[in-house]
Amino acid sequence: MGIRSLTRIEAERRSALVTVERYDIAIDLTALPDGPEIRCVSTVAFGCSEPGAETFVDCAAEVRSATLNGTPLTPGDDGRIPLPALAAHNVLRVESVQADTTTSPGAHRAVDPADGEVYLWTSFEPDEARYVWACFDQPDLKAPHAFTVTAPAAWTVLSNSGDPRVEEQGAARRWSFPDTPPLSVYNTVVNAGPFHEIRREADGHDLGVFARRSLAEVLERDADEIFTLTRQGLAFYAEAFAMPFPQRKYDQVFMPEFGGAMENYGCVTWSDMFLRRATPTHAEREVLAVVLLHEMAHMWFGNIVTMRWWDDLWLNEAFAEFACHWAAEGATRYTDVWAGHLAGGKLRAYLSDQGPVSHPIHQPIHDVAQAASIFDNITYPKGASVLQQLKTYVGEDRFRTGMAAYFARHAWGTTTLQDLIDALAEAGDRSLATWRKSWLETAGTDRFTLEHDGDTVTLVADGTPRPQVLAIGAYGRAGDALERTALVRVEVAGPRTPVTGLPATSDLLLINDDDLTFATTRPDAATRDTLFAAAARLPTAISRGVAAATVWDMLTAGEATAAEAGHCLTAVLAAETSDAVIEPLLTLVTTIAELWAPAADRPALTEAVAAACLRLADDPGRRQVALRGLARTATAEGLARLREQAGDDVDLRWRALVREAELGGDITAESAALLERDPDPDAWVRALTVRAALPDPAAKAEVWQQLAVDRTVPVQSVGAVAAAFWRPGQDDLLAPYAEHYLAEMPQLDQGGMIPAMVYTSQLFPLYGIDSAFVEKAQQAGQETVPVVRKTLLERADTVLRMLRARTANA
Repeated sequence: MGIRSLTRIEAERRSALVTVERYDIAIDLTALPDGPEIRCVSTVAFGCSEPGAETFVDCAAEVRSATLNGTPLTPGDDGRIPLPALAAHNVLRVESVQADTTTSPGAHRAVDPADGEVYLWTSFEPDEARYVWACFDQPDLKAPHAFTVTAPAAWTVLSNSGDPRVEEQGAARRWSFPDTPPLSVYNTVVNAGPFHEIRREADGHDLGVFARRSLAEVLERDADEIFTLTRQGLAFYAEAFAMPFPQRKYDQVFMPEFGGAMENYGCVTWSDMFLRRATPTHAEREVLAVVLLHEMAHMWFGNIVTMRWWDDLWLNEAFAEFACHWAAEGATRYTDVWAGHLAGGKLRAYLSDQGPVSHPIHQPIHDVAQAASIFDNITYPKGASVLQQLKTYVGEDRFRTGMAAYFARHAWGTTTLQDLIDALAEAGDRSLATWRKSWLETAGTDRFTLEHDGDTVTLVADGTPRPQVLAIGAYGRAGDALERTALVRVEVAGPRTPVTGLPATSDLLLINDDDLTFATTRPDAATRDTLFAAAARLPTAISRGVAAATVWDMLTAGEATAAEAGHCLTAVLAAETSDAVIEPLLTLVTTIAELWAPAADRPALTEAVAAACLRLADDPGRRQVALRGLARTATAEGLARLREQAGDDVDLRWRALVREAELGGDITAESAALLERDPDPDAWVRALTVRAALPDPAAKAEVWQQLAVDRTVPVQSVGAVAAAFWRPGQDDLLAPYAEHYLAEMPQLDQGGMIPAMVYTSQLFPLYGIDSAFVEKAQQAGQETVPVVRKTLLERADTVLRMLRARTANA
């Protein structure tokens, strides 16, 4: 039959029937050093409101035995075990084995290529705990969990609750963890392996960080930064939510072959790619800060208070994404973090929200398979931007009051959208019914322009806008720069909003100055060229970012050419002073040159970006970022200068080799030599990335086999290898891989939600295709699971826009 996805109706029926009292989970990891198996015994005590009724428990692992109140059960073939004739009080005991810890969701066995050591991590969002042990795998059935883990004696075992009792058992040790507070199943975790561990005390919390032994030196390098951010974040959230994190121990575990990061209560799991093997740039450090604070915010949004069903995923993810920027700006040294958000995630959200996969932030979710498809740019960066607007709309003080009331009222329970709206409305003494419907239940992006009639200025919406507060900045020339002469906030309540308080004359009026709302803007015909010419002369990272967002949106909509957008944003890059923006902006302009520009325009745009990188490299503080950008854009002649600048920097040497390979250079010997001297345990992926860029049929075939078919590349590195594989100017060589992609489509969901999104998006062809292929892929995607279908449609829409831009004026 196949593994069934839990529907909302089934979840509501089960929740009405079942009250979970506790889980006792015994896990045996002793087979893992030499084999793949995890053996589990799940004992679940639960009540039933209708004795005699029946329901089911989720278990997609191999069931060895199952009993309910001592009576044997027969598992189904759909990932469920029927539970007939329930008593008022019940004890379920299920023995299970997960023997596929390579490709199955839920748990993963990783082998460090540096020393052969084995590490095990679990990750359960949205409903992947059932692949490891038996449980009621839905968010509103919260209960305490007690984990007992038997593992090899040399291993450390980590879980949600701290201070386990450890007992020696010969070649193994047994770790018995105290009960967790009431948690959803998906917020539990077990991480295990021979870790390198560092601990610190901070403000009454016992903080730990862990990584595989081969990355001990890198973890030691970054530990002070991680501990500082952790202390700052815990203090900020404790004050902002009027609720300190209630557990003394807070661990963060950097694991191999893990995608992203996961907010398990008290024990956050990270991809160890966040431990940068080269010295991190400012933007990379800021990303670490943002992700750390995002996962920490989930201790409140998601763990302490949990959404009742997946239609309120935004209560978890949008709030965590908003809160991490709020905390970073207010409590850390990353005070330009909202400018970085605008240059990165928000631009992606604008594009997604104007394409075929746009959806309301809050929408009905039929089943968990559909829920897996909304971990996206709408839920995350758009959701964060909408909450930033809400804070502006109600005022920060009242916003904080509402948040504190929400957590005090609902701690350790589950909530819906209305619970939060009620708390904020009470605190703000302002109805949010219209705001809720417009912002959370309506898809799409507002668009504004300015209309001039003599001295009268009117803000005009394209259609009926949402209620919102935004600002319009007036700028005048000050030598070669622009300076702000006025900033006027307006509250939008209809399609036309008069704007008063602006100077009689201005060289530029900037809509959504200070980036207070989520809306696109357009200059009128008379000021279009002024915006493109003046964007680089605006005085702040946010004002330049707002102008750049307009230019980018015009490119993606076909209202500006790649040449116009590329040269404008390269000029902004040359003028940029914020380290939070320089790196994402450099990535953006390079992407325009590579993926959006017609072949005839590509060399000039690439040369302009390379020239900007060379100028930027003169600043010692930005040299590393600049040389990385140069490695993507240098000509054969420029590579010589890059090599000279790189010196013994292994990271830059790898990047230069990728570019040299793309240009057809003979890199085999140098790549082998660099692999030999690189201490990074994952350096083999860098060597594969170099090979991926070669304009050589045998190299492409070899890399595709490893990347797409055998899946030997760790999921967190798939994007980098795929980016080197799909190179401009290699169209004929890459054309056959369009059909190869279609052939892989039935397997794209293998491994769970994160791999499905990564492989579907990153393997999608970028060259050697036309619009007919994109439409064929979209059609084929209709037969796939929701997360693949949605990711494919979004990527296909972006690629269609790229193809149109490449043929514009060609």
